Amino acid sequence: MAQAAIGRAARRTRGQLIGATRKLWPFGRSTPTRLLFAPHDLRTADPTTAGDVYAGYYSFAGRTLRSHGESPFDVEPPSEAWAEALYGFGWLRHMRAADTAIARANARSLVEDFIARRRDRHDIARRPAVAARRLIAFLSHSPLLLEGADHAFYERFLRHVARLADRLSLALAGAVEGADRLNALIAVTLAGICLDGQDARRRRAETMLSDELDEQILPDGGHLSRNPRMLVELLLDLLPLRETFAARGLEPPRGVLTAIERMMPHLRLFRHGDGSLALFNGMGTTAPDLMATLAAYDDARGRPTEHAAYSGYSRLSAGRSVVVADAGAPPHGAYSIEAHAGCLAFEFSSGAQRIIVNCGASRFGPPELRLAARSTAAHSALVLDDRSSANFGMVLGEMRIVSGPRDVRVARQDGAEGPEWVASHDGYRRSLGAVHSRRLLLAHDGATLSGEDEVALGGPREALPAAARFHLHPNIRASLVREGSGALLALASGEVWSFEAGGLPIVIEESLFLAASDGRRRTEQLVVAFDAATTPRIAWRLSRISAANPRAGKTVAAAIAERETAGHAPDA
Repeated sequence: MAQAAIGRAARRTRGQLIGATRKLWPFGRSTPTRLLFAPHDLRTADPTTAGDVYAGYYSFAGRTLRSHGESPFDVEPPSEAWAEALYGFGWLRHMRAADTAIARANARSLVEDFIARRRDRHDIARRPAVAARRLIAFLSHSPLLLEGADHAFYERFLRHVARLADRLSLALAGAVEGADRLNALIAVTLAGICLDGQDARRRRAETMLSDELDEQILPDGGHLSRNPRMLVELLLDLLPLRETFAARGLEPPRGVLTAIERMMPHLRLFRHGDGSLALFNGMGTTAPDLMATLAAYDDARGRPTEHAAYSGYSRLSAGRSVVVADAGAPPHGAYSIEAHAGCLAFEFSSGAQRIIVNCGASRFGPPELRLAARSTAAHSALVLDDRSSANFGMVLGEMRIVSGPRDVRVARQDGAEGPEWVASHDGYRRSLGAVHSRRLLLAHDGATLSGEDEVALGGPREALPAAARFHLHPNIRASLVREGSGALLALASGEVWSFEAGGLPIVIEESLFLAASDGRRRTEQLVVAFDAATTPRIAWRLSRISAANPRAGKTVAAAIAERETAGHAPDA
């Protein structure tokens, strides 16, 4: 922690020195006089939001505030994330989508208020990540703001954009780390393309952006944060950047092109049959419209990556079934601010229905919920002694992973029985002297998923409480059978799956699904508790016992009755 603080302080001091030098030596700096291009904004816009803004209702980051006629920049923000969204100006896309004179005038009035009253001095507005989003928004939606504007506003707006690009360039010389650094470099590069007379800035930014992409985007296409959502966000910015280079008749940097080529197939690794992305390391709700947009830009549209060795993810698929598993060590430093303790967790889906899931990320909830969602217990994983396999700690004002699995091993093969995955991690070695191994085998027809969990202890112990947790998607209805030694899972499609754990008792407990499109939803989880000291290995199995049928939504009791009438055991 001390080393991280010293490093950040050194980078901040370096940035301040470079900034002071540039102010004292202004030669060679070119002031732009024209906006040449406006990049596309690929994020989805809702024109009805423009009416809400005009009425004084501002809904960002899960919170809504009514300004009662005041400027939204003068009211007390309901949350920090809300303020970041306000000062990031991404909401301008909704105003542009409305395409009305009132929306254009209202957007220009709010931007004029922000510029004239120097609201960019606000602490949150000055954050590099927020400033980068604001610069991209101002460039992308400049047609909205400048159509019908007088020359005086045009000049003020242009000066502000140029000054914002200068400040971001200076910030990049200091302590801007992780994905924030990539976002800032994308914004500065866009400014170098869209403003006239900025060729020198553009060339510098191109080089820095290519180098940073080479560092942060792994050879298999994953991001150092191991967060699938980060890939979505970066692609939504990198694709318009590539287009803007082409519009100017410029060759995009090779680092940008190769990064996009690597990221696209890696993103497909996480996709379930319903189009949603698996919930690992900060991934929350999947926006179907954004995924459709990215799919339209996917030139290859080939098979998903099945094993991402550098990122630590694997995908097993057979028939209608898909398994996505995490077998990677947690990221380090600033890249771990959204990372989870979910090593060896997995998700499972059949067709368009997710069955076994993780709880997902709560980006805008209370701190206690955000931290709980990152724990091992919030994943379909094995939990030992009610502890997480990684530990969290506050570093430089951010909740990062400070320790966790270091030795993570994985092997994947397509055998005679179907695709098989075996992995282990040592996240519990230091605290409990234990190593956890998990084996998954998906049958060729996708109708059975067999699993084994094994705990290897470094020495004798009297007892070690363990719990294998299997969180269920909210659309799954579960019912225990055979006095709790089995469970039936009814899907909305009409499929019914059975779950058993070698005779061990199964308990249904409450859970929370944080990635629903309509917010948090209550759900359930199957829990198999055992003593890892006396029972170091357990085996469990998910089997499809009833295919999808037109009578979708039938009760579990009806499924049991049908099978008993046909002469089958309920857990067959």
